[in-house]
Amino acid sequence: MKRRLRLATFNVNSVRSRLPVLERWLPEGGVDLLFLQETKAVDADFPVAAFEALGYGVRFCGEKSYNGVAVAARDGDALKNVSFGFGDGEEPGFPTRVVLTRFGDLTVLNTYVPQGKALDHPDYEVKKRFLERVRTIVEREAERPFAWVGDLNVAPTEIDVTNPANKKDHVCFHTDIRERFADTAEGLTDVLRTFRPEAGEYTFFDYRVKNALERNIGWRIDHILASPSLAERALDCFVERAPRGWERPSDHTPLVADFEL
Repeated sequence: MKRRLRLATFNVNSVRSRLPVLERWLPEGGVDLLFLQETKAVDADFPVAAFEALGYGVRFCGEKSYNGVAVAARDGDALKNVSFGFGDGEEPGFPTRVVLTRFGDLTVLNTYVPQGKALDHPDYEVKKRFLERVRTIVEREAERPFAWVGDLNVAPTEIDVTNPANKKDHVCFHTDIRERFADTAEGLTDVLRTFRPEAGEYTFFDYRVKNALERNIGWRIDHILASPSLAERALDCFVERAPRGWERPSDHTPLVADFEL
């Protein structure tokens, strides 16, 4: 029998700092699978007990003050096949930026794509290579129900940023990186755009911009992308704006999708 599965991605910008937000949102959010980025906690300090108190098991790989990915699930079976890093033999393996979860027929790749710093910075080349390595996974998995989710640090189109003319040389919006992102995601469906094709849908609101949420000045750099066989099962997808307005929020807000599986 088919059932609804709610999947969410959220760059928490420190999982311990964001526990009050998670404890407020998750009990009513109905999320079955939660994919986190930028947890900023070594594994010994990850707040496992807090997630268990909310009814979630959790797997994670992190480091101090930087990076870190995790997957939390209400069904323990969803955490039986979880692997961190690209696992392709190339270094760095990025275990604190990449996690692959297999749950029944569903496979989800959760990534925290490097931001890139500047177009002439070495990290920008790392970002491009990171996307190439993701493409290998997409090609391998996309014949089955598969999703690529996370903070992907690319705004794909002009409606995904406020004032795109001012961002043409930004590492998350330059034409080159948008083209590379499109190549990486070829064959996948942007699930939010299936249900919310209009402008003004953002997932990141910079702390440095005064009243960014209220003024809707943001970026859409967090994504849920689905293979054809998963996309056809999508029921809805939306940005959960409210948590960005709560006390001590992340600069990102959750992105949520429902599927019938």
